[in-house]
This record gives sequence, structure tokens and C-alpha cells, in this order.
Amino acid sequence: MFTRLTPDISVAPQIAPEDCALAAEEGFAVIVCNRPDGEDPGQPAVAAIEAAAVGAGLRFVHIPVDASGLNAELVEAMAGELERGGRMLAFCRSGTRSTNLWALAEASRGGDPDAIAAAAAQGGYNVSPMLPMLRRLSGRG
Repeated sequence: MFTRLTPDISVAPQIAPEDCALAAEEGFAVIVCNRPDGEDPGQPAVAAIEAAAVGAGLRFVHIPVDASGLNAELVEAMAGELERGGRMLAFCRSGTRSTNLWALAEASRGGDPDAIAAAAAQGGYNVSPMLPMLRRLSGRG
């Protein structure tokens, strides 16, 4: 259910509150929600997932990526969470926004753009169209 991109970051499509216990069992330290509340009918409320995450002993962070897309503030927030350390599970509707946000945040921290793209591809996500931006953010292009 969780797609591992690196030893410390995994992504997933929409999770349910009961998935938080599984995330804790698998050694995650933080769950990052990249979906705005109410994006889809029937989507679990962010507050319900947060309560379950905290109840399972996990840190919970809400960095919603809405229809306006990714921006510097979101990248900075995600980079800050990556700096805090610990295994992270980030989720959105399909895992794509979470992967894209992670890729940008990791590049902004000096990560190797090619390694970032390879990790995303190994997880089934294509961030190669973002390589020019990843290179600029990382200072390698």
C-alpha cells in the first residue's frame, strides 16, 4: 500500500484513519497529508486521520496541495519536515502530488536531481519533466 521512494520517504494514495496504525508498525515517524479537506466526496476528514496518527504515536502534518498547484511555500514546508528527520509517509489522492512535492523539497535541500528522478521512477512516478526545475533548486543547473 505504501510506495517506498527512499529508505526515509514513502508515498501513498489516500489513506484511511486505520492505516495510521499500520504506518506506525512499519516504522514511520510522521504522516504528511498533501490533500485539502473535502477534495472528493467520501474522502476521510483530515482531522480524523490526524487523530488516528497521533493516537498511533505519529507526528501529523498537513501540507495541502490544491488546484492552484505547487509553490515555494509548500516546497519550503515539505523541506522543513524532511529536515526534522524520521521516516515519512506522505499521501494525496494518488501519491503523485506527494512525490512531486517531495522531489522539489529534496532538490531544494541539495539533493541530486537524477537520483531524485530515479527514486520516483522506481516507485512508479515520473518526475522527469521537472528535472530542469530540480536542477535549478539543487544548484546543479
